[in-house]
Amino acid sequence: ELKREVLSGQLSSPSKIILPALAAVAGIAVPALIYWAVNNGDPVAMRGWAIPTATDIAFALGILALLGSRVPGALKLFLLAVAIIDDIGAIVIIAIFYSGDLSVGMFGVAGAAIVMLGLLNWRGITSATPYMLVGAILWIAVLKSGIHATLAGIVLAMFIPMSGNKDGQEPLLVRLEHDLHATVAFIILPVFAFANAGINLSGLRLADLAAPVPMGIALGLIVGKQLGIFSVIWLAVKAGIAKLPEGVGWMQMYGLSVLCGIGFTMSLFISSLAFEQAGGEYAMNERLGIIFGSLVSAVVGYLILRFASPPNHTKENAR
Repeated sequence: ELKREVLSGQLSSPSKIILPALAAVAGIAVPALIYWAVNNGDPVAMRGWAIPTATDIAFALGILALLGSRVPGALKLFLLAVAIIDDIGAIVIIAIFYSGDLSVGMFGVAGAAIVMLGLLNWRGITSATPYMLVGAILWIAVLKSGIHATLAGIVLAMFIPMSGNKDGQEPLLVRLEHDLHATVAFIILPVFAFANAGINLSGLRLADLAAPVPMGIALGLIVGKQLGIFSVIWLAVKAGIAKLPEGVGWMQMYGLSVLCGIGFTMSLFISSLAFEQAGGEYAMNERLGIIFGSLVSAVVGYLILRFASPPNHTKENAR
């Protein structure tokens, strides 16, 4: 999906990328600063600074889908662009800040695997099998190298061909995206969410949410995301650097900014890396902050967009 958007989609030109890129960067920086302000002074808690920086693209797009044709198509594409850049940022953060001791030997194996992927692409190989075999080697090498293995996924995808073969067959990248979509959306993501969200809601008190870690996460998602994204969009448009997407109003853009506070699966993943050895209060309370912050962002964002997008103005946008 990332490669397709970079080559032919919402990230394919500077004019298309500048506003969502600015929004995504601000949507990462401001929540991190809010978390830092709440937890500064606790070195263990500060390991979770990146938790509220993530946006769960699947859940955010799912909320937009509930609004149907009320929402302009340009708004959906803008959310996709912001979330994709946000995902790239999350992968970079994981690779730099949440990786273990580095292994030079495994780096060499990973480098060789990347060269092989480049050769497969250069030779125009359109069968998925060689890419998957070399990709598996790359994943293991990256995992053993000390860098988090999620980085292997984006590297592998960048070498999968976007062009079709001589017989007019659909490009391998498009085929894989289509074939994997249902499995990822209906099996992998739900299993991932439930496996990472293991929080026992019984016996929780208001004081649990008021603890610094969950409070920093919740404030980062609820306040930081909308503040960072909407303010930088407003400043960029007023300064003439960029324009709002066609057919999108300010209230709709604000609703989208709130919706970007749905961190859920990506935030849960980062929290598992940040506090995997901390245990105790850190191991559970941060999940409460993620779930609360994501839920509030989802509900409030949905209500704002529903109010800002009356059904009688959207037939044209649905085309």
